[in-house]
Amino acid sequence: MRFGDNQRRMHVPLVDLQAQFQLVRGEVMHAIEDVFDSMHLFLGPQLHAFEEEFAAYCGAGSCVGVANGTDALHLALRAAGIGRGDEVVTVAHTFFATAEAIVMAGATPVFVDVDPETYLMDVSQVEARLTPRTRAVIPVHLYGQMVDMDPLMDVARRHNLVVIEDAAEAHGAEYRGRRAGSVGHLGCFSFYYSKNLGAYGESGAVTTSDPDLAQRLRLLRDHGSVERYQHEEFGFNSRMDEIQAAVLRIKLRYLDEWNIQRQQHAEAYAQLLADGPLRLPCVAPERNHIWYVYVVATPERDVLRRKLADADVGTGVHFPVPIHLQPASKSLGYVAGDLPNTERVAREVLSLPMYAELRPEQIEWVVKAIRST
Repeated sequence: MRFGDNQRRMHVPLVDLQAQFQLVRGEVMHAIEDVFDSMHLFLGPQLHAFEEEFAAYCGAGSCVGVANGTDALHLALRAAGIGRGDEVVTVAHTFFATAEAIVMAGATPVFVDVDPETYLMDVSQVEARLTPRTRAVIPVHLYGQMVDMDPLMDVARRHNLVVIEDAAEAHGAEYRGRRAGSVGHLGCFSFYYSKNLGAYGESGAVTTSDPDLAQRLRLLRDHGSVERYQHEEFGFNSRMDEIQAAVLRIKLRYLDEWNIQRQQHAEAYAQLLADGPLRLPCVAPERNHIWYVYVVATPERDVLRRKLADADVGTGVHFPVPIHLQPASKSLGYVAGDLPNTERVAREVLSLPMYAELRPEQIEWVVKAIRST
C-alpha cells in the first residue's frame, strides 16, 4: 500500500503564485489600470517611485530598475568598468546568469568552491584565486541567505576589487543588520515571478550608494542616453516597464510580512524533519534568512523526489549541473573534481515547497510523504 492510499490526498505545489495573487489582486489590477490610463509605459512615475522605495528598503543610496536580473548583473559589471581581459571571481553553484553576465561583459568567470554547510561562497578561498587580472567578485546570496560579507569586503579593499552582490534570491535578507544590496559596491536583484518579491513578467534592479555608478547605470539601461536622441555612449535597452514597477510597489509593502511567514514555515519544516535522514538547511550566525527556497540534501535525492511526486508534492533542484561543468563552460578549462563541495551539493540538493501562503497541513503532508516507506 502506497502512502496516501487510505487518506485524503493533498496537492502541494513547489510554488503557488495564484495564492499570493488573490491576496493582492484588487490593488494590482487597480495599479495596472492607472498605468494604462496614463499611457506612460516606461521610465515614468511608477518606476521612479519604486526605485526610491526599494533603495530605502535595502538601505542603499540609489536603485536603478532594469529589464531583468541578468541585465542587472551585466550592467553592474559594465558600470564598474569590467570588460575584456578582466577576471571576476564567483561560484558555480548558482543560476547560469551569474557567469553569463560576466561573459556578456567580456570578462572571464573564475570559480571558487562553496562552504559545505551553507552552500554559499567559501570566502576563505577567494584570495588564493586572485590574479593581476582580477577586477571584481560576485558573491551569490543563495536560497535567501547572505554570504559572509565582512571578510569578503576586507579582501576587496586590500586588492582594490569591486564587489557586486548577486541578491537575486535575497530580497530582504540581512547580514549583521544590513540588507542584501547595501553591503557591496553594487547589488543586483531579479524580480522573476517566483522570487520573494516577484513581478508579473521580467524585471530587475541594481542598488548602489555610489552616485557615479548610479548615473552610469541609468545611462547604460537606456541606450547611453540622458536626453532623447542624445547618446553619451553605446548602451543597452534594459528598462523596467511601468506595469512591473507598479506591481512591485504593491508587493514591496507586503514583503516583510511574507518573509516572516516563510521563516515560520522553515521553522516548522526544521522541527518536523529534525530527527530524519535528510541534511537540513544551515543558517549561519548573524543572518536573517528569508527562505526563497527550502533546500534539503540527501545522496538519495532522485529517489526522494520520485516518492514526493507520487504523493503529489512539487519539488525542484537548484541547481543540478554546476556552471563549471556546463557545456557552455568547456573553454574555461574546468573538469569534474575541481569544485568538490559544489559538485556534491548539485547531486544532493532538493527544494521542498516554500511560499508565504503555505498551510500547516500542507507542510505536514510533505513531511509525512518524506517519512513514508
